[in-house]
Parts: sequence; structure tokens; C-alpha cells
Amino acid sequence: MSGAALALRNARVVTEGEVVRASVAVREGRIVAVDPGAGLVGADLEGDFLLPGLVELHTDNFERHLMPRPKVHWPALPALLAHDAEVAAAGITTVFDALGVGDADPEAVRGQDMAPALAAIARAAREGLLRAEHRVHARIELPAPNARELFAPFAEHPLVGLVSLMDHTPGQRQWEDVEQARVYYCGKKGWSEAKFARMLAEARELQARHAAPNRRFFCDWARARAIPLASHDDTRPEHVAEAHADGATIAEFPTRLEAARAARGRAMTIVAGAPNLVRGGSHSGNVAVLDLARAGLLDALSSDYVPASLLAGAFRLVAQAGFTLAQAVATVSLQPARAAGLEDRGAIAPGLRADLVQVRLAGEQPVVRAVWREGVRVA
Repeated sequence: MSGAALALRNARVVTEGEVVRASVAVREGRIVAVDPGAGLVGADLEGDFLLPGLVELHTDNFERHLMPRPKVHWPALPALLAHDAEVAAAGITTVFDALGVGDADPEAVRGQDMAPALAAIARAAREGLLRAEHRVHARIELPAPNARELFAPFAEHPLVGLVSLMDHTPGQRQWEDVEQARVYYCGKKGWSEAKFARMLAEARELQARHAAPNRRFFCDWARARAIPLASHDDTRPEHVAEAHADGATIAEFPTRLEAARAARGRAMTIVAGAPNLVRGGSHSGNVAVLDLARAGLLDALSSDYVPASLLAGAFRLVAQAGFTLAQAVATVSLQPARAAGLEDRGAIAPGLRADLVQVRLAGEQPVVRAVWREGVRVA
């Protein structure tokens, strides 16, 4: 995607270090100038904020469209296009579609063959159907007996740019409180109490049999291809130490402060959920993201299951955690881009991609008014 010349004036431009009244000039999809002052040429943004396009490392939103209700399967291409429209409207211009790989439950979306979803992403990108740039985040469920089999379509897919190692066995990590797991699986996924009891009994056996060998396999795979590796739901410092030793550079959703501190000590990028921040706490009883932010233990936000939470979360960091706007915006643009190895985006500066978001505040609510990807308006 490469647009014609674009000029935007009279904006409050959020740069890497400050907010400045400026105009921005774009040519062939790249920013060529950021000039102080309101400017005289180009579209008048009327004093709205101009942010770099948001970068999303982990969203389950595509999965939600693939299976909008338990056992209800939606065709991959229309599911992708609906997901794409939603993320673009939220100001997200680069999105890592998180697709789960492996599940002992044959009815779960993550127990399905994801080849059609991967093919839909490749086709839509090739045919210019997408507003945002889509990449793939392969989420590996380590105790799943079918993880390696279901990974086959991902193994040589060119859009796979991030791998995370998960273990959702109840009684540890995210589901340390088994009762919280019961509420989630019986509520959101529609499991009966009998099915929950049966799956709980099987979970520890599957973890003992498959987690360690799967961990070795997938760590070796990511290392051989220099693809960034993330840990997931670390609870104890030992979890962080194991992930770091395996080559993980990203700590996704640490569930306790001590795990986040351990990740900081190893210079890992700490990613936390924006819905947790917007709601004021975790839905599964884990650490509040606001507490991580106030402790200096937050590098990047993820919208997880609500795309619009990414932008809202950034502004919450300003209002509640003492971040400057530039610091807060970096958690949803520059820092996730760098964690994923993307050096050409994430900030408004000459030479970088012209991924831009016009935002106006309605009270405390940020409202996306326009979105450009590589200088082309997409929302």
C-alpha cells in the first residue's frame, strides 16, 4: 500500500517525546516532514490529536469472529473482514492476529484447523482487501496433545511474526483460582458443570505428558527462524526465568507484581491487557494493570478481547498513572512495534511509515475520527 501525497495541518502531534502543534507531510507512504506550527497547507485537523497508528500484538478478536458463539463456525474471509474493520476503526494499523494452536476440547476454536484462517489473511492481503496490516501471532497451548499437528499450517507461513507459549491448566498461572476458571469456561464457553469437571481432571495429566516436549519443540522452531517469543500469564519469578532461558523477550500478561518485576530484571518487554486497565481490574482475579503501570512495570498494552480498549487504555494511563501523553501513546505504538522487531513504524517522525490516527476527546473518551495506513485513509 502506497498512497499519494498527503498533508495534514493544525494538529496536536504526539511525537516520541512530546505533544506539539504541527503539520505533517507524507509522500509515497512515508512521513517526510513534521513542521512546527499550525501550517497553511493540507487538511485541517482542527486541533485534534494526531497519533502514530496503533500496533496490536495480541488480540483474540479474529477468533471471536471465527466462532461468534460456542460451536458456531463462521467462514474465514467474512470473519476476517469484520475483524479488520473493527480494528481499523479503533485506530489499529498493524495487528498481530492471535490464533490459538491446540486444545484438548475438540469443540473449541483453538482445537480447529486454522489453515482456512491463514489462507484468508494471505488472500485478503494479496488482493488489497484489508484496512490494517495483518500479521500472525501463533499462541501455542503447550499441554495440548494436538498442538504440533495443528501448527503445521503455521510452520512456513510468511506472516507468522510472533509466538507465545501458553499453559491454561487450571490451578496455576491465569487460572490459579480454579473457581475463576469455572466461571469462565461454564459462562463464556457454555460448558456444563460435568464437562468442566471432566476437563479439569484431564488437564493435569495432559500437562505432565505434553507441556515439556512441546515447549522444547516450539522454542527451537522460533529460535531457528529468529521469530520473537513471548511467555504468557507468568505468575512466579520461576516462570519468567524459564521463559527467558528459552529465549523469550516478551512477557505477556504477568499475573502478579513479582512476575512483572522478574521480567523487568531480565529486560523483557512487559505487555498487559488494556481491558483490565479500562475496567479497573482483572476479570480473573489477577494483578491490576494500573498497579503495574504505577510501579513502572508496563511497556506495552494489548487490546486482548476489546479492540477499542487499546486507545482508551492509553488515555487512562495519562489520567490515572501519571504518564505523559507521549509515554502513554508509546505503549500502544512504538514499544509494541519494537518488541515485534518492526523498526519502520510506531512514531511520527520523518522516514517512518505514515500510519496515523486522528483523535478527539469527548470528555475523557478518545474518539477516532480518521485513520491512515501508509498515507492512505482506511477509516
